[in-house]
Amino acid sequence: MDLITNTVNPALNASVPSPDQPSESATETRKADHLRVCLEEEVQFYQTTTGLERYRFRHCCLPELDRSEIDLSTSFLGKALSAPLLISSMTGGTDLARLINLRLAAVAQQFGLAMGVGSQRVAIENPQAAATFAVRAVAPDILLFANLGAVQLNYDYGLAECQRSVDLLEADALILHLNPLQECVQTRGDTNFRGLLSKIAQLCRSLPVPVIAKEVGNGISAQMAQKLIEAGVSAIDVAGAGGTSWARVESERATDPKQRRLGQTFANWGIPTAECITAIRAVAPDLPLIGSGGLRDGLEAAKTLALGADLAGLALPFLQAAAESETALQTLTETLMAELTTVLFCTGSVDLSALRANRVLEPLV
Repeated sequence: MDLITNTVNPALNASVPSPDQPSESATETRKADHLRVCLEEEVQFYQTTTGLERYRFRHCCLPELDRSEIDLSTSFLGKALSAPLLISSMTGGTDLARLINLRLAAVAQQFGLAMGVGSQRVAIENPQAAATFAVRAVAPDILLFANLGAVQLNYDYGLAECQRSVDLLEADALILHLNPLQECVQTRGDTNFRGLLSKIAQLCRSLPVPVIAKEVGNGISAQMAQKLIEAGVSAIDVAGAGGTSWARVESERATDPKQRRLGQTFANWGIPTAECITAIRAVAPDLPLIGSGGLRDGLEAAKTLALGADLAGLALPFLQAAAESETALQTLTETLMAELTTVLFCTGSVDLSALRANRVLEPLV
């Protein structure tokens, strides 16, 4: 993969360090490790699946549509999108992360997609790292999500740090990610989650932009979704099990044998993505909902939308393409949109509303 140059947009060219190059802080080192491990190691769930394979679309042999009529446009949190796709939160804090974020943002702008960045804790700790998240210059119009770990609200973070994260990006919303399992496996992880719900509620009342609650790959249950909604979150990203296992990622990074084994033991822990979507949608029919966790193509994205998600979020496919080139990202995005369009066409659905109304997704017996 070409991790160095960008021939499509020279402004994105950057000198990219070796993944083993020392960083300025433990957080920056961790971010570099996360990128390396996700790109180079086998860290996917190997038993638990997304659950999407348990569904199939009912084929329509005579759709009575012109494929050129298919409309993928939608809106989320009041902002228009050309397609119901979210480039899920991934990275920041290193030179390579900056290059990847700029490439992702440029493609999000080109195709009218939503985008989230990785945890901005590193930018709060080290203001020099803020530039690795600053993508508005190449993506002035996209729906853009800032990102902090909810648990940091128990480690001296508050409204000021959350507002700073939003301001650094000129973001439209703030993602608070929930990652108790990752913190358990991570060496010296932040594991005090006591009293967080009330702090999230206070933040939702005070922050002037919407707050989105997101897991990192182990899923959100309907019961927890209801509590988060009552606390005031504006949207939920289920980030279910079946894709990248952050227990495995942290296990790969760990030098302590206990932590390595802990990650291996819990490598398949979590609620499958499909179950999260259907359960949450049953109790919150109008909630802005993002379906993510293990999606690898437009067909799987379409299944999450048919199950009730408003946006489909993908991470690893975008990360792999962004690490290669902006051209690879453009090709991936065009492919994803073509796959979504094909699903709509071959189910006789002219737009996303019709896809859901037609009830064309069927469980396999």
